[in-house]
Amino acid sequence: MNTPFSPPSPPPAPKRTVFARLRGSFLTGLVVIAPVGLTIWLIWSVVGWIDGIVLPMVPLAYHPDRLIQTYFGLDPSAQINVRGIGVIIFLLFTIIIGFLAKGIIGRSFIRFAEGLVQRTPVVRTIYSGIKQISETIFAQSERSFETACMIEYPRPGAWALGFISIAAKGEVSRHVGVDKELVGVFIPTTPNPTSGFLLFFPREDVIELDMSVEDAAKLVISAGLVYPPERPVPVAGAPDRSVRIDRS
Repeated sequence: MNTPFSPPSPPPAPKRTVFARLRGSFLTGLVVIAPVGLTIWLIWSVVGWIDGIVLPMVPLAYHPDRLIQTYFGLDPSAQINVRGIGVIIFLLFTIIIGFLAKGIIGRSFIRFAEGLVQRTPVVRTIYSGIKQISETIFAQSERSFETACMIEYPRPGAWALGFISIAAKGEVSRHVGVDKELVGVFIPTTPNPTSGFLLFFPREDVIELDMSVEDAAKLVISAGLVYPPERPVPVAGAPDRSVRIDRS
């Protein structure tokens, strides 16, 4: 009951209909199921794709289904699909090739084969591009993005998220004609972070972030929808993080 001096009571909130509650529950369940289902489907599809490429290269007598039928005495006409065997064969084969490639004979053979490829007009272009991509993605190297940063781009007052690479060297640093040290920053595009721009900025214009490279990549891929959790502010007097620059 309202008195003359009390504010009027707010109107009661409208009750949600059964359909609205069901729709809300469905959307909540979809948020939970979709990532799990899509992840399982993607892994299952990739495993089946690798099996479809690797297993036809294995002699028929050594196929996993034939070995299982022989070991357990099953009907040879029975269809047995052991998914994932091709992936195991591919992993073992790749490990063996990598082990051999580290030896003297393996390196000599690779140099000889690459020399033949480089003398083939069309093949050398395709091979060189694929090799550069493979080395960038899979090669074990210390030359990788370690720090996310913010820079003013493409105009003053507009900020872009980037990844610090290395300091400018050689002609890039010499022909710019500035006394300040330049830092290479990769600016990825959204939602595909594998493409972007390599820009060089004065070191003092690059603001290093505390978020990890993985969190920054998620932020770029999601177009700002997946924001990383806020990290605690460093205590006063703690040493400042400096921009990690490769000076080798």
